[in-house]
Amino acid sequence: MINISEYPVIFEQNVAWGDMDAFGHVNNVQYYRYIESARICYFDELDIFQQDVFTVVASNQCKYFSPILYPDQLKIGVRVEELRNSAIRMSYLIWSTQQQKIAAAAEAVIVCVDKVNMQKIAMPEMIRQKIKQIELRAQHVI
Repeated sequence: MINISEYPVIFEQNVAWGDMDAFGHVNNVQYYRYIESARICYFDELDIFQQDVFTVVASNQCKYFSPILYPDQLKIGVRVEELRNSAIRMSYLIWSTQQQKIAAAAEAVIVCVDKVNMQKIAMPEMIRQKIKQIELRAQHVI
């Protein structure tokens, strides 16, 4: 079983009352918003928004293990599983403090594109090196 301590970046997210749907649990769309916030936290560490590159989500998926309810504080682990020429495959683990267990796991492929022509480009070497440094914090080798 994967543990959240194996993720070098941990983003904390409070569950808001409005995150829940008519069935009384957090709506599935909200999980993707939580994941996006965690990804931005990781990207902030890379200073990627200061580069001449955009990042685009090419694909994503989420597996739900346990419904999340208000009130809760989530810990969302983020790491890069695979470093490609122009993309990265990231994984996320959503830990429920209230339940003391993993509530969901997700994955996304993020592609680098040129800001001018919006075409796929190679990931800048500086970003590649920063990813490797971040991943070493959790002894996660990519």
